[in-house]
Amino acid sequence: MPFFFFRIRSFLSYWLNAVDEHSLHSPFFFDLYTTQIKQRPREGEFQHIETLRRKLLSDKRFITVDDPGSGQTRNALRQVSGIAAASVTSPRFSFLYYRLARHFGVSSILELGTSFGINTLYLAEKSDASVTTLEGSTAIADVAAITFEFAGKRNVRMIVGNIDHTLPAYLQGIRRLDLAFMDANHRYEPTLRYFEWLLKKVHEKSVIIIDDIHYSAEMEAAWKAIRNNRLVYATADLFRCGIVFFDPSLNKQHVILQV
Repeated sequence: MPFFFFRIRSFLSYWLNAVDEHSLHSPFFFDLYTTQIKQRPREGEFQHIETLRRKLLSDKRFITVDDPGSGQTRNALRQVSGIAAASVTSPRFSFLYYRLARHFGVSSILELGTSFGINTLYLAEKSDASVTTLEGSTAIADVAAITFEFAGKRNVRMIVGNIDHTLPAYLQGIRRLDLAFMDANHRYEPTLRYFEWLLKKVHEKSVIIIDDIHYSAEMEAAWKAIRNNRLVYATADLFRCGIVFFDPSLNKQHVILQV
């Protein structure tokens, strides 16, 4: 199926099945939806980050992007503004990721796929949490490093290199993981492989957010496999992303939520 028609079909399926708080019978998901997912930032609340986003969206420089996450290293000349427009998360969802980190009181955050660091900065607004972000492309990481320098964040650490290598090394050095945001590789096999690696460090209150779960048939298949994993007790589908929970008290729930 052509990509364009796949995306239309995927969104229509989501739209027909998504529910709001009036159809949520789970106290956990009712509270999560009404107090976190439906909320919007106050006017100017994250202006310091959004100013950096606008700078990236107007940056006409060209960089040579190496992409080890594609399965082979490719060197392509791409414009910063074009990458930002195509890959940087919308303010609405960046704000949601910050709220989830705050809501669940996490102290350690791992991001797979830094891009230019906008989501990283939102996650780092949880100032008492440490944020580690892994980026495979050196050129993209260089731009992100400048973004972090402008923001003046002190709780962010970026690790540059092929995530197939940097992720196992990072996980080996930690005891447990509170929150992970997966936005590194939008293919079936790497997505499931990274998820399985993360499972070794999660606990009952951990949260994993997976970006672009309906980006392609591969990603939808990966999302279905993740939902069916025996260690996963609840998931929320927000079309743009999926949220995974590991608390056995949630009793194997899957919800599709309007956003």
